Amino acid sequence: MLQNDDKNDETVEATAAGRVVVWRRIADSLKAEIISGDMQPGGQLPTESVLAERFSVNRHTVRRALAALANDGYVEATRGRGTFVAEHPIHYPIGMRTRFSEIVSAQALQPGGRLISSDTIGANAALAERLGIAEGEALTRLEVLRVADGMPVTVGTSWFIAARVPNLINDYAETGTITKALEKAGFGDYRRQASWISTMIADAEDRRHLKLAAGAPVLVVESLNISADGLPLQFARARFAGGAVQLVVES
Repeated sequence: MLQNDDKNDETVEATAAGRVVVWRRIADSLKAEIISGDMQPGGQLPTESVLAERFSVNRHTVRRALAALANDGYVEATRGRGTFVAEHPIHYPIGMRTRFSEIVSAQALQPGGRLISSDTIGANAALAERLGIAEGEALTRLEVLRVADGMPVTVGTSWFIAARVPNLINDYAETGTITKALEKAGFGDYRRQASWISTMIADAEDRRHLKLAAGAPVLVVESLNISADGLPLQFARARFAGGAVQLVVES
């Protein structure tokens, strides 16, 4: 049974980690849904009454939880409309030196990610043209999901000239980032030569990794990175969740 709405509910319950105030447990539960992508940026939260019913508490307790989430920047309340998941896109500069971990860390977010797949393939005509190599030359392919504070931001597919970075897959597994893996291979000073920006509808795999709804768009950034000696090193195609970033092209 729901408690009286006028009661200042500071009920404390026992958990595996100890004792916790009920409104904090509700806030943490909703925060986890936002971070996981179950609730998308810009999406409306259920009403206070619906949340009170779900968590078997009164609306005052729900309001305390929502106020805590708003204070932490996870939701925004609009009078007369309701409460919405906050949209705070990552300021993502595209320049000569574009490094995901550095960009995310500079905005007080925790970068992370995981390797989705990797293999060695022969370059098709399009990749051979971008990288200035012969068609069929060996390429190392990495597909990586990158996150900020646990929220999916981008899925990136990168192709590297295998002869220049023969141990890249193992180096990536050891270091956890492409930048550090390239440093191990002797390419700490690589830079971006060109970028191509477009949009498309996310395919089923990207929707799954980025936790997007069917028909959701993604920003696509293709890029060519070259080594300090000016030779092609990496061609990449990154797909960004539409509301996750604000791309800024630096001159």
